[in-house]
Amino acid sequence: MMRSTAAVFLAMVVVATPLLASSQPMPAPPAPPTNNSRLEKAYVALQALKRAITDDPKNLTHNWCGPDVCSYYGVYCATAPDDPCARTVASVDLNHGDLAGTLPEELGLLTDLAVFHLNSNRFCGTLPDSLRSLHLLHEIDVSNNQLSGSFPSQLLCLPNVQYVDIRFNNFCGEVPSAVFEKKIDALFINNNHFEFTLSESFSKSTASVIVLANLPRLGGCLPSSIGDMARTLNELILLNSGISSCIPPEIGKLDKLTVLDLSFNNITGTLPDSIGNMKALEQLNIAHNRLSGEIPESICALPHLKNFTYSNNFFCGEPHRCLEVPHIDDRQNCIAGRPDQRPGEQCIEFLHQPPVHCDAHGCFAPPSPPPPVYAPPPPVY
Repeated sequence: MMRSTAAVFLAMVVVATPLLASSQPMPAPPAPPTNNSRLEKAYVALQALKRAITDDPKNLTHNWCGPDVCSYYGVYCATAPDDPCARTVASVDLNHGDLAGTLPEELGLLTDLAVFHLNSNRFCGTLPDSLRSLHLLHEIDVSNNQLSGSFPSQLLCLPNVQYVDIRFNNFCGEVPSAVFEKKIDALFINNNHFEFTLSESFSKSTASVIVLANLPRLGGCLPSSIGDMARTLNELILLNSGISSCIPPEIGKLDKLTVLDLSFNNITGTLPDSIGNMKALEQLNIAHNRLSGEIPESICALPHLKNFTYSNNFFCGEPHRCLEVPHIDDRQNCIAGRPDQRPGEQCIEFLHQPPVHCDAHGCFAPPSPPPPVYAPPPPVY
């Protein structure tokens, strides 16, 4: 504001005194600002990225010319966190650019980068290993691209990263258990080709949002230690993740959870009444599993529940209270008197199957052997 006021004041003086102005020699134009070493490195990194882009249909990088990187489209500069006199590149945001190409190793020169957003493009190849140098990175979103390779373990080296979104790509292989032990706030790895088993380390996560959807090769069980995530977890989405499990009663400890989606898995057994303790729950989807028994009334009495989907299971009863939930879907169950239920023979066949038993870890376990039968001793004559 002071600079703009001074500029207006100077213009008024020049207009009011034309003779004075004309009698003085014209000052030389100010020299263009020189880049500091941070911006020089950023110039190298961004020019390498521009060269690696093979298709730019929206012409987003048309002004990526010259050393003034702070004027580049999608590039945002700020005061360096460790030097109030220096400018640096703090953010690169090229979301929805439909850009095609690869990501060069020179991106590791953006050592002050806090936000890196490249979602909804056509980048392929792997994430550069040099990203492990971005120690100030807070958010990385490379979702909806064509990236491949193993899980980008370089992200585990970033001490300040809080938001990791690599969904809708072609990553494959194991997901290291360390990713659930890292203190991040949001983890989106869904719609890739990962193969791993949900282990006890999963419940060590401090994230508020975890999305592991559409990972049919995930597998594993819902651990009973899931209740340990109660302090931070707000949304858990595990739909179509190849989980074969019971729902452990400890899940009821997640009293801050607002969204729970366990649909399209192989979850068996009954629905724990303890879910009725999840007072913040707004959306619950357990459709397309093999759950049975009756819906506990305590669940339908949850004060914030707006959407309850339990279709395509084998439930045989639901309290009338459930019909008062704003949006429910109870189709394709075995509930007498409700429309669009399974044929009776399907329900009878299911009920005649041996009951499912789960161990302390939530995994299927063989039924306990029957107690031994002792024959009475022969009579003594």
